[in-house]
Amino acid sequence: MNESANADVIVVGAGLAGLSCAVRLERSGLSVLLLESSDGVGGRVRSDRLDGFTLDRGFQVLLTAYPEAQRTLDYQALDLHTFIPGAMVRVGGSFHRVTDPRRRPADLAAALRAPVGSFADKFRVGRLRARVERGSLEQIFERPETTTIEALRKAGFSAEMIERFMRPFLSGVFLERGLETSSRMFEFVFRMFAAGDAALPARGMGAISDQLAGCLTEGALRTGARVAAVDGSGVVLSSGERLTAGAVVVATDGVSAAGLLDGLVEPASRSVTCLYFAAERPPIEEPILVLNGEEDGPVNNLCVPSQVAGDYAPSGASLISATVIGNPANGDDRLANDVRVQLAKWFGAQVRGWRHLRTYRIRHALPAQPPGNERARGVQFGPGLYVCGDHRETASIEGSLISARRAAEAVIEDLRADEWPAART
Repeated sequence: MNESANADVIVVGAGLAGLSCAVRLERSGLSVLLLESSDGVGGRVRSDRLDGFTLDRGFQVLLTAYPEAQRTLDYQALDLHTFIPGAMVRVGGSFHRVTDPRRRPADLAAALRAPVGSFADKFRVGRLRARVERGSLEQIFERPETTTIEALRKAGFSAEMIERFMRPFLSGVFLERGLETSSRMFEFVFRMFAAGDAALPARGMGAISDQLAGCLTEGALRTGARVAAVDGSGVVLSSGERLTAGAVVVATDGVSAAGLLDGLVEPASRSVTCLYFAAERPPIEEPILVLNGEEDGPVNNLCVPSQVAGDYAPSGASLISATVIGNPANGDDRLANDVRVQLAKWFGAQVRGWRHLRTYRIRHALPAQPPGNERARGVQFGPGLYVCGDHRETASIEGSLISARRAAEAVIEDLRADEWPAART
């Protein structure tokens, strides 16, 4: 490291991409300064504590089949708790269980009887699964591409199956009701759900970020440091302070990155709203996702995180998470009331006793990924300047981690080529 520099590398943003990139850089022997504008790490993958409850900043899960996540994270230390593979679908005023018959064969009869698509639709799911399991993940992203909705129709799924199951399920994944997301992304996600579990860490999704932060050397992380400008030799904070380095990695979300990097096109993004309620008892007993197959009311999907991982709620209480796609115009109080009205139809009078804990509105929750969207975008943005995040890869935890690795590898290669002293250790 140049003696006048603050670090070999400055990483801007302590979300998953920034944390993972910083850890990789340190492990290569480089000194790192990780700057975060907020008061803690995690970005969109962060959990808050309120009255003994763990509130993830928006409903999200870790798909355990993600290859990069398997290589990067310590699953055992995260103490993962898994969902039942499938969903309870609200149709015609009742709940109907639709689960993966290959992993839960005892549920096959109930799944076939459920008024969620025809018998033929259920077998089309099996054909789709066989298709997405063929070949490598890279080959999925080389296949002919269309929108998700067109891919479902081309696969022969009935309108009933699409509207009652596929649309609410995939809307909760892609955060858009039109299913205009690339069919390649759909096949990738379908394969990940089929190959592994959807899981929550015992201490919340923020535990993933905390685990990565715990791998950094003392003093490498600086919170409350908002970056106003960047170049290949350092950054300027909003306070006016100049920090220098041999390389700078911008690891913020795509919208923030576009504000820092001239020429980086701001990606379109999807928004989501998540409401949390406290209850004395759970509205459902099982660790399973609940889908709105009726197209009635604001809630697209619901779950009880404390039925998945008990530490999400204090003893004797339950935590309910309700997801609304987008960012509704009505205020938080009005939205919470609308959600209560819908859920009272689902679960009855008990909903009146639920206590509204908090509403999260995540404006830029996911980058949009329509057909034609380049997946593995470049991570070098100029001499000494790099960028990573889920807007450079698949819009997912996996994409964040992959882009972080790619950026770290590029930095390491370039700095070693320049024979930086710290890089030769």
